[in-house]
Amino acid sequence: MLFIFALLNGLLLLATFITLWRYEAWWVRGWDFPRLQVAVVAAAVLLLQLMLLDFSESASLVLVGLTVLCLVYQLWWIAAYTPFFPIEVKLAPGDDANNTISIMTANVLTTNKNAAGLLREVHQWRPDILVTLETNAWWQQQLDVLGADYPYTIKCPLENLYGMHVYSRLPLEDPAIQFLIEPNIPSMHALAILPSGQQVRVHFLHPAPPSPSENEESTERDAELLVVAKSVVDAELPVIVAGDLNDVAWSATTRLFRKISGLLDPRVGRGMFNSFHADYWCVRWPLDHLFHSDHFTLKDIRRLPSFGSDHFPMLITLVYSPAQSVKQDGSESSASEEAWADEKIAAQPAREVHQPKA
Repeated sequence: MLFIFALLNGLLLLATFITLWRYEAWWVRGWDFPRLQVAVVAAAVLLLQLMLLDFSESASLVLVGLTVLCLVYQLWWIAAYTPFFPIEVKLAPGDDANNTISIMTANVLTTNKNAAGLLREVHQWRPDILVTLETNAWWQQQLDVLGADYPYTIKCPLENLYGMHVYSRLPLEDPAIQFLIEPNIPSMHALAILPSGQQVRVHFLHPAPPSPSENEESTERDAELLVVAKSVVDAELPVIVAGDLNDVAWSATTRLFRKISGLLDPRVGRGMFNSFHADYWCVRWPLDHLFHSDHFTLKDIRRLPSFGSDHFPMLITLVYSPAQSVKQDGSESSASEEAWADEKIAAQPAREVHQPKA
């Protein structure tokens, strides 16, 4: 029994602490994702240990202590995305339609042909901006029926799983499609104009993940996120960054992005809102994100029903409430974190991020 639990503890320790290694290979960075699942396994192992081990033996105490260490460490990373943590973004103080912006993000899965399912969600929720990922020419043809209601568009149909489209009710000024790091991975940048006339910088991203079939390391993804973070940190206008970032909310890289950019995460203190994988409830994590400057408060955040993709759509509604900004604090970066971000950016040649202007 001791041998079996020692073996389980060894696996838990490896899965838990391998992420302390800053090596960027996919087989290391991949362990950033399943922290909740590893925590559940650690809790189950702990329960079995308490039931089956003989605590007159010191080895049993050591095993339990190591399991508790793994469990606590995993929970420390994901705690911010539970209702037990203080919320980071305040609820909107009222209903100000002229200063409200709703954004739906949907990774459609290129091979998925249920465009009608996505259009049904768009017609039901009527977001101000629809951002689609993995959209190719076929998907563009299906989504172009939205043209009457969404006259402002940015389109980049691709067949490589990284096509991107933006359909907007709100005017989009000075739009740009950029390939910031990789020549086949687009990002989109524009100035959205609220009904009140307030300008909002919007940046939509979909960097490639670290994986054996994509990039063997996370350097490209990390560099794209951080170069955008650097570009918005001193922005005078309100900022929104959204998309499928192919990284979990609690990873070291996403935390670094939030600290460098100064942007807030409306999920903190509210829940994980796991958006991937739509088909397997036991292996889900939050890959689809929206971060924003402290000019906004939250009206609503929800995960929408599946429409055949491996991602659930996400819908977030914000209210421009600059008076509330003093009550909302994000994370601040340290000198060492700034240096780490610079190191990651330097590892990949990057274009200067388009800063849209009226």
